[in-house]
Parts: sequence; structure tokens; C-alpha cells
Amino acid sequence: MSMSTAEAELSEDERAGLELVRETGGIHQSDFWKELGVSSRKGSRIVESLVEKDLVDREDTVYDGHNTYYIAPTARDLDFTLLMAGDMLSPFIGEEEVDPNSDAFSQWIMNLAYED
Repeated sequence: MSMSTAEAELSEDERAGLELVRETGGIHQSDFWKELGVSSRKGSRIVESLVEKDLVDREDTVYDGHNTYYIAPTARDLDFTLLMAGDMLSPFIGEEEVDPNSDAFSQWIMNLAYED
């Protein structure tokens, strides 16, 4: 995936934050800064910056009885077509380790081969 200009200009913390949002597929701001190991204030600044650069979406939500934000990847990041074979998602998504000789992978490859 090629990096956008906005992405190339990110600080190390911002890049880690963006990575976290993409890996989780979305995270509450109250968990975001804890996961990153930064203060809530710094976490807020990182999110602000990512929102300004249009790299993540932020929406108001209530979580654990508190008002917070839900941070999600922008829609343009959610292009799963390259991971699809027919209606099957690549078995490598979400799994720690997939055996390339496994049935799941063979099935996915077969689906890929017959797609037209």
C-alpha cells in the first residue's frame, strides 16, 4: 500500500496511532492512549492530528458510561477487495499463523484462480 503524503509526514507517535486504529479496525479513545502507552492528553493530540489529516474518523460515543470518541479508519482504508477470492476473505487475515499448505489457503487460492 503506498503512503499518502499526509501519512509520510506523520510523527512516530502518530504513525503508531494510525497503525493501532487500522489493526483494531476501530478503537475507543479511552483505550487508544492506554494501548499506545501515552497520556490521555497526548492521545487526544495524536487523534486530533490524524482526524485533521483525514486518516481516521472520530465520532462521539458512550463507552463504559462515559462520553468518549470512537476512532475508526477512514473508509478509503477499508478496501478488502485485494483480500477476497470470490466471497472468501484471505485466511491470513486475523490469524496469527496460517499454514500455506492448509485446506483453507488452498480453497482460497482455488477461488482466486476461478474468479472471472
